[in-house]
Amino acid sequence: ATLQLFDAFTMKPIDNLFENNENIKSFTVEKDLSEGLSWRLKVPLGKVDAIVYRVIAKSGKYSDGEENALPILVNRMLVTETLPLPIMGNKTKTFLLKKLMENKSSTLQNYNLTLEFTANPAWYAIQALPYMMEYPYECSEQIFNRFYANSIATHIANSSPKIKKIFDTWKEVDKDALISNLEKNQELKYALLEETPWVLDAQDETERKRRVGLLFDLTRMANELDRAERKLQEFQYSNGGWPWFPGLPENRFITQYIVVGMGHLERLGIKDIRENAATWQMLQKAVIYTDVRMHEDYEWIKKHGNLNQKNIGYIQAQYLYGRSYYLDIPVSDQHKEAFDYWKGQAQKYWLTNNKYMQGMIALALYRMYDAKTAKDIIKSIIENAVFNDEMGMYFKEEWGWYWYQAPIETQALLIEAVDEIVKDQESVDLMKVWLLKQKQVQDWKTTKATAEACYALLLRGTDWLADSKMPDITIGGQLIDLLNNPEIHVEAGTGYFKTSWKGEEIKPEMGEVTVKNNNNVVAWGSLYWQYYEQLDKITMSETPLKINKKLFLEIDSETGKKITPVNEDTKLKPGDLIKVRIEIRVDRTMEFVHLKDMRAAGFEPINVLSTHKYQDGLYYYENTRDMATNFFMDRLPKGTYVFEYPLRVTHKGDFSNGITTIQCMYAPEFTSHSEGVRVKVE
Repeated sequence: ATLQLFDAFTMKPIDNLFENNENIKSFTVEKDLSEGLSWRLKVPLGKVDAIVYRVIAKSGKYSDGEENALPILVNRMLVTETLPLPIMGNKTKTFLLKKLMENKSSTLQNYNLTLEFTANPAWYAIQALPYMMEYPYECSEQIFNRFYANSIATHIANSSPKIKKIFDTWKEVDKDALISNLEKNQELKYALLEETPWVLDAQDETERKRRVGLLFDLTRMANELDRAERKLQEFQYSNGGWPWFPGLPENRFITQYIVVGMGHLERLGIKDIRENAATWQMLQKAVIYTDVRMHEDYEWIKKHGNLNQKNIGYIQAQYLYGRSYYLDIPVSDQHKEAFDYWKGQAQKYWLTNNKYMQGMIALALYRMYDAKTAKDIIKSIIENAVFNDEMGMYFKEEWGWYWYQAPIETQALLIEAVDEIVKDQESVDLMKVWLLKQKQVQDWKTTKATAEACYALLLRGTDWLADSKMPDITIGGQLIDLLNNPEIHVEAGTGYFKTSWKGEEIKPEMGEVTVKNNNNVVAWGSLYWQYYEQLDKITMSETPLKINKKLFLEIDSETGKKITPVNEDTKLKPGDLIKVRIEIRVDRTMEFVHLKDMRAAGFEPINVLSTHKYQDGLYYYENTRDMATNFFMDRLPKGTYVFEYPLRVTHKGDFSNGITTIQCMYAPEFTSHSEGVRVKVE
């Protein structure tokens, strides 16, 4: 058998370059059997990018052969180390990228150092203002959501001339401001957007940002709101209830949902629900319908239950909250006893409910002249909050898919409750920080959540949009001149800018960054250090995303299959089964997370088909490529996760197994990677 090597681009022989001197091997093989042959080669560094190998087996007059192309993968890769730079309002903080400051590697080659910063992220809420045109499903809930979200968004967009002025600047000058975060900073991400399943998500978010301009067309928006309002009137049944879809029985939750939302719009000063006679009549019928259903609950308990135990649930708490917007519509004498019972239940059992219910009950009781209980609830809510220098003030709750388990809506409701009942501006601003930090790492999904969040951020507490000062940032002891440097462009509104240094300009002392935030609003940014390094010399790195990778050898024993860790002393051989175990820890919920696990050239994947999978409460898309296996997670909830997948050892040799990287593509500053390791196959 003869092995011949060629340059894949020129097809010139390169046997001498690879020291393929003994390229002819003799072999004997029996009929219907096969025989393995091997050649020892020395791969030259940087001489050839790809080769074509040709193997010819010859015996007598007969010969057979195979020809194929192989890429040459160098034992170096571009590594990105990140240092998030979160800072609260009116604070000064020093951040250290210790790996840059303490670098002693002789093989490391600096490539790029990038600093990006957003001076006022509150403007991202303006970019996120939802505009809903037509929803594919004409149900009562979505018609109202369209009306609700468009009402809030139009009100906010036109609440200040400054907002329209900044938006016009984005449209004409800072056009990148209106593209999705998924499309930004491609050079700092491990996967190109086109290689991920999220291309359409990015296009969708970009389109939503650009549609914000329609909110300034007051005539168009008035017509759309009027059309949605008329549809709600048409969908209402004669008893006052709304169905989910026309023709279905009326739905109590949907009806209370609309009653609450309309009352909320009036309380926020966005819509006068009493000025339109048809709308006010529609809401009066709906409120009386909710009274009737509340009374039926009470009568059922009198007959079949125990009035002296906790009976209040989410639907009754929502009823009281909705009813508090319409105290000018009297509760009839027939329903008064039941109303007082449910109010008493709320006063007695509020502590046993989740934060969303506590917020609704507090607002309801405060408006029903029980300020003492309402203030006790708010005091308890604040006492049970988590305070964090980066994340502000938030709550450890069990989030889920039910309407009363939605984290964004819960935070927005509690901001409203704290603001209205105790007028605690400091707590309101800290809670707003958490809302804004959620926008940093994920796209607010639902229209209603976005509308609620935008209102809470922009029209509650301190006016964050008024802040327009740039921070003082010092890197490596040098103050960056943001206002007079022609190479630094500062985006209108957000104050976003990006600047970078190349190769020889990068010094170890530049790993020290001091930020002085001159605004009241929280700000954030990141320092990205990119360098080339040999795979097995790369050390572990972590941010709020933490990753740990281990290899295990699966062996058969008398008691069944066992796995043992692969280390320097482990003797691997072709045919062995390897289990890859990757552990991820994340301290906040993130969206659009990409995990890339490189593998040694002597390993081959067993899972070769790309597919969607579910494991340990996590849905993800697994994509197998020649060099690595990719995992794409639409949503990565806060917690710890373990991935496992199998590989087969196929070749002898001494291999670099590469590293495993994980990155939030919505906020690439949240990036981590494992250390590089080598594996030996004998």
